Amino acid sequence: MSSELKFTKEHEWIKIRDEVAIIGISDFAQEQLGDIVSIELPKPGSIFRQGQTMAIIDSVKASSDIYAPISGEIIEVNDGLIEKPEIINQSPYDSGWIAKIKPSNIEEFESLMTKEKYDRYIGEIE
Repeated sequence: MSSELKFTKEHEWIKIRDEVAIIGISDFAQEQLGDIVSIELPKPGSIFRQGQTMAIIDSVKASSDIYAPISGEIIEVNDGLIEKPEIINQSPYDSGWIAKIKPSNIEEFESLMTKEKYDRYIGEIE
């Protein structure tokens, strides 16, 4: 995992590649959820504001909302998760990504937690 990742208090991660934001959930989040059994992905073309629910993950333990870490338009979703949602458990930072967003306010990215701050945050809530 690289230092370019940023995190939210709701346990989403985000990285920017070529002006596109790639979004998923943290390793901590997938551990807390347990075995993921399904995901409801956002539709490409949907526009979300920072903090809005953009996806829903169902696990053996709970159903959890996934929030947009930054505002923007969904330009791609990881359709492979429909058939194999457990990829999120196996590879939350790589093949388990959830959606790609074209950011409408890149400054929001800067306000998110670095990996170091996120590690301290989860240390406080565990």
